[in-house]
Amino acid sequence: MEEGKKKDWLAWLKRKDHNYFIPFVIIVTTVVAVVLLFLSHNSVLNWVKATMEVKSQEKEMARLKEEIKAMDAEYKALTENKDSLESFARETYHFAAPGDDVYIVE
Repeated sequence: MEEGKKKDWLAWLKRKDHNYFIPFVIIVTTVVAVVLLFLSHNSVLNWVKATMEVKSQEKEMARLKEEIKAMDAEYKALTENKDSLESFARETYHFAAPGDDVYIVE
């Protein structure tokens, strides 16, 4: 039975009045592929953009985590030692102890 169906199919394709079918299938397949790959909401272009954005965000997260570690270390150093806090305040905010002469050189 399989062989009979196969012969019928091949005979149908060889008939001259159905020559439009194969180009039609190729055109429809091409149109569907273009729509799915480039024009739809879940297109390949959107997927690539999203992948690049995710990678960028992951890099930013890693950079911010390193920055947080550095800030935590600085915070710990400033809270444990009064002298380091005093020198930080003097250098960063130009604080001075009473009676000190302050000279700012720019």
